[in-house]
Amino acid sequence: MKKLVLLFSAVLFFNVSAQKKDKDYSNILKSKNIYEINAFLRDAHPDDPRRSVLKPRVMEMMKEYIKTAHPADQKVKQMQEMLALLKRRPSTKISFDEMNAIIKQKQIAKYKAELAAKQSTVQYTPSNAQNVFVANTAATSNVAAIPDAEAEEFNMLMSVSPVEHKNKTVKILNSLFDNDPNSKECIVLIENKSDCNIIVRMEGVGNTKYRLAVPAHNDNSIVVEKGDYLFTSLVCGAQYASQKTIQKPLMVALGSSGK
Repeated sequence: MKKLVLLFSAVLFFNVSAQKKDKDYSNILKSKNIYEINAFLRDAHPDDPRRSVLKPRVMEMMKEYIKTAHPADQKVKQMQEMLALLKRRPSTKISFDEMNAIIKQKQIAKYKAELAAKQSTVQYTPSNAQNVFVANTAATSNVAAIPDAEAEEFNMLMSVSPVEHKNKTVKILNSLFDNDPNSKECIVLIENKSDCNIIVRMEGVGNTKYRLAVPAHNDNSIVVEKGDYLFTSLVCGAQYASQKTIQKPLMVALGSSGK
């Protein structure tokens, strides 16, 4: 009997704890906060009657924010994007597949621009003390140097000839446009959010291995054979390792700025 009481108490405790973790929208109708109302619209049941009141309200709040915002306000673009979504759907919630499609279109635009310009949008200049790269700007950005053990290898991977870069870009674009499920290859996008340049190593079955250099606060892509891989990297001195099965386009974000 004591065991049953203890079990019941434990279940009740976890249920109460889980409920406390849920967002409290009991006073949402009084809210004047754009982000709070936006979160409610994403989380609430489709038939929740409060939607009919809060959706038009938050849209008007967004319009007013855009109207009165400073020209340099970075939030204006975000508000415009949320407003555009709310005009087409019940909330700004985006599915995983939709997010993948957005990322894919951005990558296609990026590599198309590179082919049109006949050069990389990122020009990399190696240095003995630090690694420096330029991304569509005349100003240079100093970033933390990667470990000496990888500096030479990073320089080599980044220093590709124009012909090699063009061939790689064409291959990536072909992969981005390829929707054939029977294709043997797939694209992997690595986003480096850290302050350090990194090399991501992908080891598959047998001798299948890939290396991808990714500058700090930038991204890079590679086309690999589908299969199981061990991803490893040294991110600002911290070891990263993860097993991934690649059967469709994959995006991996590593590191975080300011750390």
